[in-house]
Amino acid sequence: QVQLVESGGGLVQAGGSLRLSCAASGSRYGFSIMGWYRQASGKQRELVAEITLQGRTTYVDSVKGRFTISRDNAKRAVYLQMNSLKPEDTAVYLCNVKESWSSREFWGQGTQVDVSS
Repeated sequence: QVQLVESGGGLVQAGGSLRLSCAASGSRYGFSIMGWYRQASGKQRELVAEITLQGRTTYVDSVKGRFTISRDNAKRAVYLQMNSLKPEDTAVYLCNVKESWSSREFWGQGTQVDVSS
């Protein structure tokens, strides 16, 4: 049973920084893609950033230059460093992983990020 444990959310003023962490366990195969989505109140869930096993990254345009995704394959963990936060970054951030070989997809429980103006 794959489990994802997220941490690092909270309340921060605009311009501040937060670092989200997600540790995955329970997979025999590891994870080809690890990433972060977010869902703001009343809006659709959107991909924020993702990173492949080889380290290739993808970002939504609105966070480019402010957020950095990274992963530690030995720890099966993914991180999201968020700088220069804006009120529009306020959302529940969810860790998402895609298992190697099986392509099964798993979600974390979400961590709330609130950015005050």
